[in-house]
Amino acid sequence: MKHVIALDVGGTGMKAALAGPDGTLLYEARRPTGRERGPDAVVETVLGFAAELSAIGQERFGSTALAAGVAVPGIVDEGAGIAVYASNIGWRDIPMRALLSERLGGVPVALGHDVRTGGLAEGRIGAGKDADRFLFVPLGTGIAGAIGITGRIEAGAHGSAGEIGHIVVRPGGRACACGQRGCLETLASAAAVGREWAAACGDPQAGAADAAKAVASGDERALAVWQTAVDALADGLVTGLTLLDPQTMIIGGGLAEAGDTLFIPLREAVRRRVTFQRLPSIVPAALGDAAGCLGAGLLAWDLLSTEVTA
Repeated sequence: MKHVIALDVGGTGMKAALAGPDGTLLYEARRPTGRERGPDAVVETVLGFAAELSAIGQERFGSTALAAGVAVPGIVDEGAGIAVYASNIGWRDIPMRALLSERLGGVPVALGHDVRTGGLAEGRIGAGKDADRFLFVPLGTGIAGAIGITGRIEAGAHGSAGEIGHIVVRPGGRACACGQRGCLETLASAAAVGREWAAACGDPQAGAADAAKAVASGDERALAVWQTAVDALADGLVTGLTLLDPQTMIIGGGLAEAGDTLFIPLREAVRRRVTFQRLPSIVPAALGDAAGCLGAGLLAWDLLSTEVTA
């Protein structure tokens, strides 16, 4: 059976799969990233994991993977195939495409940014499949974004298009890792909500999911924390829709798992802020944490398609 290797590398864990031509995941596996061992060890783990998937494909389907797609966090030079920098892993200037191709015996490899790759999957087979233009915003440890336009994801001139998490929504606010203050992700990421709720409830182990449960139960402290995050997120999203005019805004990541607890107040907060702008649909992501892996498979198939038509 024709198949490709798909890898989604995260700061904590890696997801991998063998993907068929229609995007179906024929085999799935997970491994810890092991970032505490250092960036060189993580690179070797990625390469070894890919080689393991290649061997499984040979055993199960009697054929070699036609290509591989890998999604990585941080700054990514997709054209050059280089993982430029990832703060949560610690690597710099890793020629990931070349290293993977060599380990896999010369098969072609596509390299993508994790959020843009997840956005590709959501746009093709997920919540954005009927939208010509969408914005995918996962709310996790941080906040990033992917801009979908007629079936493709916009990377920008320097590979950083869609970084909505670093729009300043509260000037002079909390310091952000990017060097600015008051960035959207310092207020509305799952990590930010968890931090604020832990301080409000006095439990240092509490997280965003606990905050959502407390909101649903009517806890006034949780409601205040939640509304602060929702208001900041609405400000950031309205900036995004003013610039991009998307049909659909797809919200994913851990915070989106709160369902209506998030989406009902968020839709209302955005509605109150729009003036001349056309209000987009604001919907939850459809693919969950499989989006990156599915997108990596799509990258691999797209690469083969490009090579055939070149």
